[in-house]
Amino acid sequence: MASPSARAQRRTAALLLAPFFVLFAAVTLAPLVYAGRMSLFTTHTSGLGFGGTEEVFAGLDNYANALSDPAFRDGFLTIAVYVAVYIPLMIGGALVLALLLDSALVRARVFFQLALFLPHAVPGLIAALIWVYLYTPGLSPVIDLLNSGGLDISFLSADNAVFSAANIAVWEWIGYNMVIFYAALQSVPRETLDAAKIDGAGGIRTALSIKVPMIRPAISLAVLFTVIGSVQLFTEPKVIYSASSAIGSSWTPNMYVQTAAFTHNDFGLAAAASVLIALFAAVLSFLVTRLSRSRRQS
Repeated sequence: MASPSARAQRRTAALLLAPFFVLFAAVTLAPLVYAGRMSLFTTHTSGLGFGGTEEVFAGLDNYANALSDPAFRDGFLTIAVYVAVYIPLMIGGALVLALLLDSALVRARVFFQLALFLPHAVPGLIAALIWVYLYTPGLSPVIDLLNSGGLDISFLSADNAVFSAANIAVWEWIGYNMVIFYAALQSVPRETLDAAKIDGAGGIRTALSIKVPMIRPAISLAVLFTVIGSVQLFTEPKVIYSASSAIGSSWTPNMYVQTAAFTHNDFGLAAAASVLIALFAAVLSFLVTRLSRSRRQS
């Protein structure tokens, strides 16, 4: 039987964790349950469009319609290309910046941390206006500069949309991940680094052989969050679509959901697509977690 002190600790832990579980249920579980329920119904209009509407049980028809829609499937291909471009740039760039800040080469560390993190603090609407301005021909000084050098690049074209979206996301999130990596680097034992220096290891060798392996859990966590965020890609392509319709309104799965719900008023299809996206993100998160764990154990 548990002692009174142990029972008191459990009650205290339950009391402290209760707000988290209440909010988690309210903002995550409840919307998922509601979306799951909505995905099983479809709306029919009676009377040649002049009568009322009624919800009709559709079973798994909405899921079948989403999976059979080429626009929805192509959205995941877009995500795959985006991940292949975005994750190496994001994780690699944030890691290099964190290692530089942790080295003796950088003096004003606080200034550079703030400067690199600042884009993450910029409101989304302001960031959208900035990038629409920078990507629009005739307005962008960047495009004018490239044209003066003989380079004709259309950032809003279908061929370059993935790179343009990845560029916006890197600008916004690289400082955030850099702060995570830099904080993890502060926990690396100084005596280990001093021993490496005594053994003659240079800065690059110390970074690759000691620092990076010791902060691997932080890197794995950043990769996991980045993968989940990539599956939910919406803001960056929406910025591009607002300036040019070259990529279409269903370029990513989340854009497909918005188009289905608010353009075609098919909320059952949108809910089914949302559930499929959530399941895909959950499976992908599980695979990334298992892969990271197996690498740590090897």
